[in-house]
Amino acid sequence: MKSKIDINCDLGESYGEFTVGNDAKIMPYITSANIACGFHAGDPLTMTHTINLAKKYKVAVGAHPGYPDIMGFGRREMQLTSEEAVNYTIYQVSALHGFAKAANVKLQHVKPHGAFYNTAARDENLSKAIAEAVSALDESLIVFAPPNSILARTAAKKGLRVACEFFADRAYNSDGSLVSRKQPNAVIQDPRKVVERAVRVAKDATVLTVDGEVASFGEVHTICVHGDTPAAVRLAQALKRELTRKGIEVTPVGNFL
Repeated sequence: MKSKIDINCDLGESYGEFTVGNDAKIMPYITSANIACGFHAGDPLTMTHTINLAKKYKVAVGAHPGYPDIMGFGRREMQLTSEEAVNYTIYQVSALHGFAKAANVKLQHVKPHGAFYNTAARDENLSKAIAEAVSALDESLIVFAPPNSILARTAAKKGLRVACEFFADRAYNSDGSLVSRKQPNAVIQDPRKVVERAVRVAKDATVLTVDGEVASFGEVHTICVHGDTPAAVRLAQALKRELTRKGIEVTPVGNFL
């Protein structure tokens, strides 16, 4: 059983008049916030507000860059050149860094969003572009990535710290990939199941797949609950409570990685 673990959440995804998730209510139960940077969601006012919320609750702040795809919420894969991917990442992380600096908050990590994340997990060119951008900006930043993924290996080769991530509220295929959101039961909203899955991966680094098989997953440093999941607040609350009860310290990943 791990002694320390991080709970992260994708936040700051409201935009203009559109509200996504409930950032204020979920913040007390997480330790790291991945804040949208304006490409797939978020805007300057939302970024500022979310950073200040994180500061209030002593939650570590990270950038959540994605494809320039507001219409598809960043969940549609796009064909980018390496140059585009590097500069899109620099642009977004730099934007959040500016707001964080104004609030006297230090960035802890970078976690690609949606299709940007899933593609980088298996695509060497995109993973290299993201690692290059992060390294150029700040080599102390931690990159969030799936265990044993191309993104994790590429970032590590670049000399960056890598936090291996488990999605507590998403179903997994037997190969370790996420079940498509287009499929039934891809998103898990039962707090008991979310807790069971998180405890299993923290205890023995295995995951129960969508087919009912037990698959090896790898070491996990951070567990994600998606902010736009309707049951997100209840999931994060149950997750933190049970992990703490099991004797696991829930703390920002930068404190132990």
